[in-house]
Amino acid sequence: MNTLYKTLLLLLLSTLAYPTVAQDFSWVEGVGAQSMPEGKTVYQVQDYGAKADGTTLNTHSIQQAIDACAADGGGIVTFATGEYLTGSIYLKENVHLIIPEGVTLLGSTDMSHYPLIDTRVAGIEMEWPSALVNVLEQENVMISGKGKVDGQGKVHWDRYWSTRRDYEARGLRWIVDYDVQRPRTLLVSKSSNVTIRDLTFQKSGFWTIQLLYSSHCTVQGVIVRNNIGGHGPSTDGIDIDSSSDILIEGCDIDCNDDTFCLKAGRDADGQRVNRPTERIVIRDCISRDGAALFTCGSETAGWIRYVLAENLQAIGTSNGFLLKSALVRGGGAEHIYVRNVNIQGVRNVISVGVNWNPAYSYSKLPEEYEGKELPPHWETILQEVDPEQGIPHFHDIHLSNFTATDSERFIRVAGTAESLMEGFSIRNFEVEVQEAGSVSHARNWEIEHVKVTATDGGQVVVEDSQGVSFEEE
Repeated sequence: MNTLYKTLLLLLLSTLAYPTVAQDFSWVEGVGAQSMPEGKTVYQVQDYGAKADGTTLNTHSIQQAIDACAADGGGIVTFATGEYLTGSIYLKENVHLIIPEGVTLLGSTDMSHYPLIDTRVAGIEMEWPSALVNVLEQENVMISGKGKVDGQGKVHWDRYWSTRRDYEARGLRWIVDYDVQRPRTLLVSKSSNVTIRDLTFQKSGFWTIQLLYSSHCTVQGVIVRNNIGGHGPSTDGIDIDSSSDILIEGCDIDCNDDTFCLKAGRDADGQRVNRPTERIVIRDCISRDGAALFTCGSETAGWIRYVLAENLQAIGTSNGFLLKSALVRGGGAEHIYVRNVNIQGVRNVISVGVNWNPAYSYSKLPEEYEGKELPPHWETILQEVDPEQGIPHFHDIHLSNFTATDSERFIRVAGTAESLMEGFSIRNFEVEVQEAGSVSHARNWEIEHVKVTATDGGQVVVEDSQGVSFEEE
């Protein structure tokens, strides 16, 4: 029996011994796509002029095949073996795009091949390039196959790092991520009943898969490999952004930022939209390199709630469970359940904070720009947030059945006097770490059967908190 199966068996037995907090999970049965395209007519892109030579730009030919399929009521659009260079393509209702084994969709490195659209990026609504593959205001769409979608992102990574060095020197760290526009690999926006299955995504220019303002979507069996030829900035794996009834299962992700990330808008603009991310299931997944196995934030303005994440594994990821926000974001996260998690070689098993990355999170216009006309998205980021509405809150967070080995720290939780970390439960943990860590500004936690073996001999330090006590068993 291999290590993973042994771990899962141990966790199952532990669950029976120490059940997690009672909760109505009846909503779980309703998540994910409820329908798929049924058409069987096949539309081959080469019949519309596409060439599988890796150099011919095939955007128009692929789009013609998609449009013809949709006009006929739906069916299958697919490819002969080879490499197909393309810019943005847009899937339509009742279309099933199949990228078979032996086929690679190559994203163009020319930004002019990604038309600007109105969208949301990193928590604010603004103009931004289309993704490589787009599902915009559609229903009943599927993308599948054993082939690859390669964003060829390194040219965008290099452009970002070059610009960031310049911006940081001028006090503009807070806006550089929005100014250096890079293509997402797959965007599902304002759509429902969308299925993404089995594909391998690699070298994304920016976020890999974003589910935005959408509902009843399934991402299943997907592989992401973004750390090929470098480590791309903001190459998140799967971002669920102000969306509902989403199922993520059986995915294996190696990226350079958050692996499975839930978002709900940033600051004043996110509070204006005020749309939550809710009823999310993430299960049977692996995170490799990246910022965190499971993340809520940093964009929390519209709230993140009713989440079940289970049977997860982190191997060398920076953090296991990560909640992050800033003191201008507002909203927060509640009714989050994470259970049956195996962690190896992370920096923090649990990391929670409401003052994340201040240089990025808090926008301040340098004097040299005062009185000058600014781009619209600068104005959006610079909108003042009501101090009381800007405070994010994390509560009713339930973590159970974690094992961790070869890791640096068990827990790092930093609330504030205005944003107490309230109503957490931590049950059935067995962790081996270098140091136990600390908790501050927390209240009313339930802690049971938590065994922390720290090589420095220390225990969890609890400060400015009430009803929080870690006792070694």
